[in-house]
Amino acid sequence: MKNNSIRLVAVIGVLTLGMMSCKKDLQLTPNYELTTAQVYKNLDSYTKAYAKVLGSEALTGNNGPSGDPDLPIGDEGQNVDFFRPYWYAQELSTDEAVCNWGDAGAADFHNMNWTTSNAFLEGLYYRSAYVITVANDFIRQSSDANLASRGISGSDATTIKLYRAEARFVRAYQYWVMMDLFGNPPFATDADAVGSIVPPQTNSKALFAYIESELKAIDPLLSPGKSNTGDHYGRPDQATAWALLARMYLNAQTYTGTAHYADAMTYSKKVIDAGYKLIDNYQNLMLADNNKNTDEFIWTINYDGTRTQSYGGTTFMTHCQIGGSMGPTLTRYGCSGGWGGMRATTGLTNLFPANKNTDFPSNGNADTRAEFWTDGQTPQITSISSFTGGGYGVNKYRNVTSTGAQGSDPNYSDVDFPVFRLSEMYLIYAEAQLRANGSVDATGLGYINNIRHRAYGNTGDGTVTTSGVTLDFILDERGRELYWECLRRTDLIRYGIFTAVTSDPRSVWPYKAGAPAGTNSQSYRNLYPIPLDDVNANPNLKQNPGYN
Repeated sequence: MKNNSIRLVAVIGVLTLGMMSCKKDLQLTPNYELTTAQVYKNLDSYTKAYAKVLGSEALTGNNGPSGDPDLPIGDEGQNVDFFRPYWYAQELSTDEAVCNWGDAGAADFHNMNWTTSNAFLEGLYYRSAYVITVANDFIRQSSDANLASRGISGSDATTIKLYRAEARFVRAYQYWVMMDLFGNPPFATDADAVGSIVPPQTNSKALFAYIESELKAIDPLLSPGKSNTGDHYGRPDQATAWALLARMYLNAQTYTGTAHYADAMTYSKKVIDAGYKLIDNYQNLMLADNNKNTDEFIWTINYDGTRTQSYGGTTFMTHCQIGGSMGPTLTRYGCSGGWGGMRATTGLTNLFPANKNTDFPSNGNADTRAEFWTDGQTPQITSISSFTGGGYGVNKYRNVTSTGAQGSDPNYSDVDFPVFRLSEMYLIYAEAQLRANGSVDATGLGYINNIRHRAYGNTGDGTVTTSGVTLDFILDERGRELYWECLRRTDLIRYGIFTAVTSDPRSVWPYKAGAPAGTNSQSYRNLYPIPLDDVNANPNLKQNPGYN
């Protein structure tokens, strides 16, 4: 169904996790099946090697969905890819979702009792480290000196230098993930040859400064503005770098203790002005042909039912949300069957004024973003361990096209995941303006109403006025617009209500910290722990406070 110019193939060989010490005999020295001279010899070789950099965010190994993982740290179908454990960390720990599976470590997120050996946190940590390691190697091998020594010049060298800038973005993004979740990870760049050092530990403030400087340095080197169309779809461009800067600046006070709201406004505005547009129908965002919706997506992790088969990624999303009476799955969801795992809490569904979606895909809610399945489900959760024990189902991710056709494979998803999309930039601008100035101006209000008008079917309903746009409203609107898109934990931390129960009613939700009515959790859980295996293996690392 999808045919991007950079194919997702693994050609570098078996890269061990050289950046960080890891369990299960991952070494600090490289174990290449091919030499660098064989791999990096011409443009075609560099193109395939760069595909490994991008592909390492979408794939779990070298031989389909299972059997040859590139990180031998657990179940390839559960915790070896990037998206699935990232979704657990960002969504299951919040007011937006619960999981009824008994997989070891899954319940820890909603219960807020994760440990230093949680399998999903280990998988996420080592996956991010692996992506950084692969990117570091590519950046090193594509240096000007290496290109010259290999006789690569002219337009071929120009193309490879663009790949290098894009790989630097991928590395910066993964370092942002590490900073946001773990705070104080080990740190290495392309200047550190694989296995040459025991990586030192960094901290959020220093890592923020590094990511900021990297994004600004590669800005003039990336494809200009909005270039994520055609053969460039799924690859970073200037607008992608601006989007990460905007997101990072909005959360700067969390990371560094210093607010950067004016910068958040500046960079979100640069993205907005690059030419993106909202698609007409919100319910078409997470479909099998959403690669055609490039006017809204800024950067995506690309999935293809025949070429990127795994049990993570959006295959996990399209299957995990199907349970109870939500079949027949092929007709509605393009899947061979549902896994019956994830559903919404009232912390999410109560953000909408009504929840009446019992006859999919019609929606009885005026707000079309309320993609919930209520037939056979109750809004209140009475039992987490059963899919039908309360909590509405969610219809947001579906492996069918906008015309209703099934995706290319009923077992694996064609749905691309938008890491950044235009709505988030609208919301960043408005929130940053509110925090900086106390209110939104006509521009910020216009951005909010763009989102609201699309949500209400472009009828003009849902319009809000300046006085209605408060910080509380923005957090709720982010919940309505961006739910299940791996942003909620970061949002709740920014608002000071992720672990604490405060006077804000949104600071408590069903089964928060394991209590049916919700309760406080320890403040140190605003950061996840560095995996115990890495702390034991690297003498430079100190565990995050509270987890010792």
